[in-house]
Amino acid sequence: MRFLARAHQMPARLVVGAFILNSGLSKLKGDQGTADYIHGTAKTAYPFLASQDPQKFTRTLGTAEVALGGALMAPFVPTVLAGAGLTAFAGGLTGLYLRLPGMREKGSIRPSQDGVPLAKDTWLMGLGATLVLEEVARSREGGRGRRGHRRCR
Repeated sequence: MRFLARAHQMPARLVVGAFILNSGLSKLKGDQGTADYIHGTAKTAYPFLASQDPQKFTRTLGTAEVALGGALMAPFVPTVLAGAGLTAFAGGLTGLYLRLPGMREKGSIRPSQDGVPLAKDTWLMGLGATLVLEEVARSREGGRGRRGHRRCR
């Protein structure tokens, strides 16, 4: 596993990481009304969250976002780990889009006007998967030369 991010990965990691970090910090500063709204949305999509305390849930979510945003922005965090975290996080956001009523046009996967803000989060899953797949593919090429031939040892 490579321990430093590749230079061409850093612009995307920095931009997405800063966005997620900011979102997490905002949640950590939120009041009871913010916590109730965030928890209410989450438990509508994921009913098993109904038993969670709204403030504790929002603090936990905010802390996770701060950690993920920081990991994406830190070049010493292996890309495969940062990408896997981003993919998992984006999977939860995509689940909100797919599960919340009114987010999609009737009988379609296309977003409704209200669903556009959540539907746009699917690009996070694409970016996370791309980061993971690039690192997996490169690790498999490990013993190959520039043209894909095995090097003589």
